[in-house]
Amino acid sequence: MSIELTPGRNVLGGPLRACSYSPLTGYFRDGCCRTRQDDSGRHVVCARMTPDFLSFSLSRGNDLITPRPEWRFVGLKPGDRWCLCAERWLEAYRAGVAPPVVLEATHEAALELIPIELLQSFALTDSSGR
Repeated sequence: MSIELTPGRNVLGGPLRACSYSPLTGYFRDGCCRTRQDDSGRHVVCARMTPDFLSFSLSRGNDLITPRPEWRFVGLKPGDRWCLCAERWLEAYRAGVAPPVVLEATHEAALELIPIELLQSFALTDSSGR
């Protein structure tokens, strides 16, 4: 039985753009916030890391700072872009520490949990995601 990839559309309805190649992100470690049925975390929100979010994630038991070479994970620092789980981003929003998002690189599956208006209010201002 094959597991189908979710089509690569972003929350704006256009083609899904890459989130980051350095560090290499995504559920498939291909630079994009693509997903499929076995991605239980829904790694679909392309976000730019902030000190507050990284500390929050660590406090919730998800250390995104420490490198883990065995998982091909280099560790993140403020300014890095990363595909976050939609639920974690929403949890961070509720805690007042949601990081900014790159709409063009955020998969449309995020809209199942996060309203587009909320994502837009956290959007980075230019298309380069900076």
